[in-house]
This record gives sequence, C-alpha cells and structure tokens, in this order.
Amino acid sequence: MNQPVVPPAGRDLLAGKVVVLTAAAGTGIGGAAARRCLQEGALLAISDAHAARLAATEAELAQEFGADRLWSVPCDVTSEPAVQALIEGAVRRFGRIDVMINNAGLGGTAPITEMTDEQWARVLDVTLNGTFRCLRAALRQLIAQGGGGAVVNNASVLGWRAQPGQAHYAAAKAGVMALTRCAAMDVAEHGIRVNAVSPSLVMHQFLAKVMSQDVLDELATREAFGRSAEPWEVAAVMVFLASDYASYLTGEVISVSSQHP
Repeated sequence: MNQPVVPPAGRDLLAGKVVVLTAAAGTGIGGAAARRCLQEGALLAISDAHAARLAATEAELAQEFGADRLWSVPCDVTSEPAVQALIEGAVRRFGRIDVMINNAGLGGTAPITEMTDEQWARVLDVTLNGTFRCLRAALRQLIAQGGGGAVVNNASVLGWRAQPGQAHYAAAKAGVMALTRCAAMDVAEHGIRVNAVSPSLVMHQFLAKVMSQDVLDELATREAFGRSAEPWEVAAVMVFLASDYASYLTGEVISVSSQHP
C-alpha cells in the first residue's frame, strides 16, 4: 500500500528572489508552485487568464504569507501586450526579476482525424507560443539587468510519449522541450539558466475536466507508485531548478514521473 506523501518544509531555496509565475491560480501545478515559492522565501508575481480565480488565490496566499511578498495581474499569454505588462509590472513592484516559471498551458482531447484547425491552433498558441512569449520577455529583462537568473518551463511526458487524442498537446509540449534547449544555448553567455520539467500524470480538478475517470485510472496503474503525482511534487522540482542548487543545469528537461516504457 502506498504511504501518504506530505510536502516537505521550506528551506529558503529562493530566499529574496523575485519569481514570476504564469497560470498560478487554482489547485493545479501553478497554484502549488506559487505556494512552494513563497514557502521557499521568494517574492512572487503571479498571473492567470482567470481574473476572479487569480484574485482569490492572491487573497489566500497573502493571508498566509503576507501581502508585501505578493503582486498579481491577469495575463493571457496569447497576448504580447499582456505578457509585457506582466514582466514590466513585476519589475515595478519588486525592482527586478530573478526567476520566470512558465506554467501556462491548454489541453484537450480529439483524434487527429477529427481535430479542427481551431483546436490545433488554440492549444499551440497557449502552450507553445505562450511559453515562447513569456520566455522571450523574461530573458530580455534578465539580460537588461546584467544577466543571471533562471527560467523554468512546464513541458510534459507527452512530448516524448504517444497518447491517443493528444496530437496538439503533445506537439506543443515537444516544442516547449526544444525551445528550452535552444533558448538555454542562446543565453548561456549571460549566465542565465533555462530548464523544464516534464510531468507525467498529475491529478487536479482541471485535468478531470478534459479526461475521463476511466482513462485517468488506467494511466495511474502505469505509474510505479500506482498513483498520480501531487501538484506540489512537480512544484518542488520547479523550485529546485529555479534555485542555486541547480547552478550547473541548463537546457535540461527533467522528467517528474514514475512511469517507464
């Protein structure tokens, strides 16, 4: 029988660092990453396309960690002006940025023979193009500050593995992996690190809306621990990659998975 997993205590891995995080509202990986960043001592700028959910998340985190460590702004990562406003706003609020966590993504399920151009384009625009826009804006800011810092992108094991109905999402996440590797080489001379996490099955309310329970249960049986990951377990790896403990890692995609072919 699997033993219950409990989030570890914070160790100040991001003490004093300014982190910008997309898709931070709610109970998924983004919400878990926001909490973990604060537990690790960060100053945090959070964004999400859902303004009401973002406001609720900020209020909850401010009550626990203090409003002085938080700033938020709604951001649709398909909009270049919105992405610029996110980065510029974080700099105005905290004076700089040190870490960018690109978590925004969009899924869905459709066989490729039935997939419309609109479904394909929407998933790629949020998941791949949105990551590109945020990555580019963050890197420009980090270079303008004199270099250093880290970017962590959220990919997926579907960038490596095949799954029916996921052609658009898998293509987007494979693109995030390639984007991560190439961007890392582009900015290595500035001392900036760019890495990604590649989660497998992470259970949260948004996933349950786009996949049937039967499929989710079957996927869980493929995992070595017989369960899906908790969102905080992915967030912990994101924080590691953002921290100085990962100082020699760049251009890497770290699989957060217990599933093996």
